[in-house]
Amino acid sequence: MLPVNLRELKRMLKRYGVEVEELQGVKEVTISAEDFDIVIRDPQVAILNLGQQKVVQVVCSGLERIRREPRGAPKPAVAEEDVEFVVEQTGASREEAIQAITEAGGDVARAIMILQERRSSR
Repeated sequence: MLPVNLRELKRMLKRYGVEVEELQGVKEVTISAEDFDIVIRDPQVAILNLGQQKVVQVVCSGLERIRREPRGAPKPAVAEEDVEFVVEQTGASREEAIQAITEAGGDVARAIMILQERRSSR
């Protein structure tokens, strides 16, 4: 990749009527996607004003990609009656039942199967 000098870029774009605003003191830029974030530390950031539109240019020497749980997938609430039913059917502890129901996405039958599989593999 060619090294980018923001001062030169600013001069070139000014010839074409594009205003460039260089942001000073930027510590970090974060781009958030559904299931990961990209964190850019100590970047050079410029905003190019193109009439009605703006282009944000971020130049960096390295970045970090951080995986996380998707925002649109809330954890299912565990109903008390489901916990009691799983405990009765499997003899598992309350905590084990809650964990299995959560792993099964709230599916009680699947939670029972998970606990039975764990017991048989011991």
